Amino acid sequence: MILTLTLNPAIDRNVTADKLVFEDRAYILSSHESAGGRGINASHLLNSLGASTMAIAISGGRAGKLFEEFLGQKSFPSELIRIRHNIRTNITIADRNGLAIKLNELGPELSAGEVARAEKAVCGKLAGASWLMLCGSLPPGVPTDFYARLVRSASKRGVPVLVDADGDALLAALEEKPAVVAPNQPEAERLLDRALITRAHFLDAARRIREMGANAVVLSLGARGAIGVGPTGEVFEAIPPRVEAICPIGAGDALAAAFVWSLDKGESFADALRWGVAAGTASARLPGVGFPTRAQVEEIHARVEIRATA
Repeated sequence: MILTLTLNPAIDRNVTADKLVFEDRAYILSSHESAGGRGINASHLLNSLGASTMAIAISGGRAGKLFEEFLGQKSFPSELIRIRHNIRTNITIADRNGLAIKLNELGPELSAGEVARAEKAVCGKLAGASWLMLCGSLPPGVPTDFYARLVRSASKRGVPVLVDADGDALLAALEEKPAVVAPNQPEAERLLDRALITRAHFLDAARRIREMGANAVVLSLGARGAIGVGPTGEVFEAIPPRVEAICPIGAGDALAAAFVWSLDKGESFADALRWGVAAGTASARLPGVGFPTRAQVEEIHARVEIRATA
């Protein structure tokens, strides 16, 4: 079972507009709401690929009730840690030209007791887990070393961990040497405190992040694919085919999930990177924050190019 944790879930409000233009009106073509958060998204994609997954998340307030209703419609199991305050609502606005804007709330403030219950819930499931995915931001009140503590606990039980996070939470987690970290370009830029513009920058950044403690790194580059540095230092570039991207929001979540799914099946690092980029690309072709079927991922997978880089 691949376990995912979403400590800062949301109601995702997805709006599709005819166009997004500065200082001009746009018309809403469609709108819908769903249960969101990086770990929830990862479990959704894992389930689509046929993997066994469980999503652990917090839930609270009126938004939490709606979140639980949406989550109950999913075909994968979940475990919820109920908190006092309202979980957040995030808004994604995308147009038919592929331009997208994502507006996220910070999230509810968690008490020390709520944080402890969340940590206990994850640790209690590790015995049955083949992977643990720590996904997304930490809400207010959660110590920056929260993910680091979970990496340490999972490592003691022989469970590999992928960390898909940002800022201080990612930096602290790196000290515990997780199996994989999966930053996107802006997250890598913040971590390294430098702009990444050229291919040479991307390659150097992925190597430097691995040197900071991760056993392997997957640097997501959107439409340019991804760069992966494997456990022995080997470097691969996964280059996707050109597709019409409708909404790239959530593509990184799909990439991370498919990457773990492939490794969990015993496939090589390069194969896993290829599957990850295929899933991310297939996701970007869908409107709103949508996730592809296995058939849609397989169609793209056949066209992803993998290059070994010296």
